[in-house]
Amino acid sequence: MEPENDTHLSEFLLLGLSEQAEIETLMFSLFLSMYLVTVLGNLLIILVTISDSYLHTPMYFFLANLSFMDICFTSTIIPMILMNIQTQNKVNTYAGCITHMYFLLLFSGLDSFLLTVMSYDQYVAICHPP
Repeated sequence: MEPENDTHLSEFLLLGLSEQAEIETLMFSLFLSMYLVTVLGNLLIILVTISDSYLHTPMYFFLANLSFMDICFTSTIIPMILMNIQTQNKVNTYAGCITHMYFLLLFSGLDSFLLTVMSYDQYVAICHPP
């Protein structure tokens, strides 16, 4: 009988992008500004779509849902990156990694599905006008 590896993995060590403090400060501010621009821009699209009655058409309904999915998708990735840069804690548990991957795949799948529905809506609007 051969010996087997009996190591149980309970956490992952995320090495990050850089070890230099100056570059990490720059990366933190860059990621934070990109995240805030993304969230605020998508919230603006959602609020304009809801507030204007002329935009209550299927295309803008799908666009508002796509903006919401984009907020959810970026909120899955960027806060973890910001936390790892700010706290210098590069450890992620196995359960946290599985949860992170679940939501990452869920929102990317929903994005793809919503883009497919939007393209079909445009196909119907162009090829079969009322």
